[in-house]
Amino acid sequence: MKATGRRSPAFTVALTLFACLLVYLATPNLGTVVRAARADGRPGVFVPRELSCIQHPGHESCVWIGEFRSDDGAVVRSGIEMYGSDRATHQAGEPARALDVGAANRVYGPGGSNEWVVTALLLASAAAILWFLYVKPRRGARSPRVAAAREAHESS
Repeated sequence: MKATGRRSPAFTVALTLFACLLVYLATPNLGTVVRAARADGRPGVFVPRELSCIQHPGHESCVWIGEFRSDDGAVVRSGIEMYGSDRATHQAGEPARALDVGAANRVYGPGGSNEWVVTALLLASAAAILWFLYVKPRRGARSPRVAAAREAHESS
């Protein structure tokens, strides 16, 4: 049996669906991730109230939960997390500068965040998969006329 170098249609469908999943995961938060990266949001004060920690084997992950009040008083949010906070970054009741960029459950420090890196990697991975499947010329691929001539020559 001669290897044709053709890809399985099931493989193509599976990778296409996986690329779509990556795009689906990355795009809903694209606006807030970009605003957070640029530190572009409504400035205010975050008052930490409670430290919430999760223990992992060999690692602890903590985040401060509290209240955010914008400088103009128009936005007051309770039960909100401070992105990038941990056990050592704050003390309960001591206000810290923060930005509300529109994320559903968190505010950010005045320096913004690097969350955009993960989003960019998801989108770049999806683009690379789709390029590999639909754009990249396959090894030995030729124009239809050349392929037809080759087939005619091989069959004679």
